[in-house]
Amino acid sequence: MTPMFMLLILLAVLLVILVVLLIYRSTLEMHEDDQLFLGSGESQMARDQEELQKTLGKVEPAVRWLGALSGVVLLAIVGMWVYGGLSQALPK
Repeated sequence: MTPMFMLLILLAVLLVILVVLLIYRSTLEMHEDDQLFLGSGESQMARDQEELQKTLGKVEPAVRWLGALSGVVLLAIVGMWVYGGLSQALPK
C-alpha cells in the first residue's frame, strides 16, 4: 500500500465523519429556537434550549478540527502528487 493510497483512505474517512457531524449539527440546529417567550410554566423549554446550546458547543469544535485536518491531509496529497509529477518530469 502506497503512502498516497493511505492518505486517500484517511481523507475519505475524515470526510465521512465530517459529513456525519455536519448532518448531526444541522438536525440539532433545526430544533433551536431564535426567540423564546417564556412564562413561568415553560421552564422546561428553556432548559431544553440550554442543553441544546451545550451540545452544539461540543459539536462545533469537532467540526472545525475535522475540517482543518481534512484540509491538511488534502494539501499533503496534492503536495505528494505534484512532487511525484515533478520528479518524473525532470531529467536526472
